[in-house]
Amino acid sequence: MAQDRPTASELLTAVADFLREEATPALDRADPRLGFQMRVAVNALAILEREGRLGPAADAREHDRLVRLLGRDGTLEELNRELARQLRAGDRDERDTGLMAHLDAAVTDKIAIANPKWR
Repeated sequence: MAQDRPTASELLTAVADFLREEATPALDRADPRLGFQMRVAVNALAILEREGRLGPAADAREHDRLVRLLGRDGTLEELNRELARQLRAGDRDERDTGLMAHLDAAVTDKIAIANPKWR
């Protein structure tokens, strides 16, 4: 990982800011459809920035919760696959407080990346 500035997060933020503050208003005047598409693109850049900044810690927390919940180690993908298998088999359901706490935390982390204004 690069130690230099600007960071990837700072670059994504700078590009999104330029597009939001300067390009989008110009496009709105010239072609509202393109202005809308630009707002979609700016939102995608913001999600990428948050994913890069918040994603690794969210993944680590999810991994730790799944290890505790399932009582075994593995990659995040393997642990999620095992949890899905247990849910499909009916081995776990909404009465499992550990499961529900994990799901709440996982969804909270995902929303913080996808749309932090939601909550």
